[in-house]
Amino acid sequence: MYPTLRLLPAALALGLSALFTPATAQDASGGPVTADLIEGWQMPDGSRIDALRLQLAPGWKTYWRAPGDAGIPPSFDWSGSRNLKAVSVLWPTPKVFDQNGMTSIGYTGQVILPLAVVTRGKGPAVDVNLTLDIGVCSDICVPERLELSGTLDSTGSKPVPAIAAALAERPFTAREAGARGVTCTLEPTDRGLKITATLSLPHSGGTEHVVIEAGRPDVWVSEAESSRSGNTLTATAEMIANGGGLLSLDRSAIRFTVLGKSHAVDLHGCTAG
Repeated sequence: MYPTLRLLPAALALGLSALFTPATAQDASGGPVTADLIEGWQMPDGSRIDALRLQLAPGWKTYWRAPGDAGIPPSFDWSGSRNLKAVSVLWPTPKVFDQNGMTSIGYTGQVILPLAVVTRGKGPAVDVNLTLDIGVCSDICVPERLELSGTLDSTGSKPVPAIAAALAERPFTAREAGARGVTCTLEPTDRGLKITATLSLPHSGGTEHVVIEAGRPDVWVSEAESSRSGNTLTATAEMIANGGGLLSLDRSAIRFTVLGKSHAVDLHGCTAG
């Protein structure tokens, strides 16, 4: 659906940011974060690749889709947009932070989030009205609501360098990383389920941090404990439904992200172990 541009360095996102005009900009208010939309290009199937850019003040950070125990998950509301069928955020690889002994996962500085945009078929133009709720942290953590609007209507097919650089910073797929799959077991606990996942893949460098996502927004997943032996990485975590109660999971929807020093890997689904 989008081009493979792994070799383009992400540093170009900073150096080339002056070479394009954002579709719209968040008014500067002296706050810790501002946001704007970057117009991208049209794909052969009529879908679009655009981007959301966040600029964080020095010393501040914001969070990835799975923010860790100390983070705040972002929320995107596109409901006010026109000619918009679906949007997927193509997350660049985040950093792992230690916050007073707790782990958080996110970004600092300038962050470009590529967007895979599917229109309703009424031409290439999309009128965006986005309400973005995020958490930002420095010495303190505060919620921020950013409201953006503008029209994305480029019909060009040439990738925008800054967006392409952010796409190149996505985690590797299973094939790119040489992964051979994931098996998992699910055991009941007093509060939910314990998952033990066995990931077959080469080392991603340094200390590896495994993030497990349940595939359901109403399920909290604890920070995983992991260990490695050769090309086998084992991770365990607990899953608890919001409000408690019974919990059932679709193994094919569980997502595993391995954050290593040299690269990250994104794995989808597991089979019964």
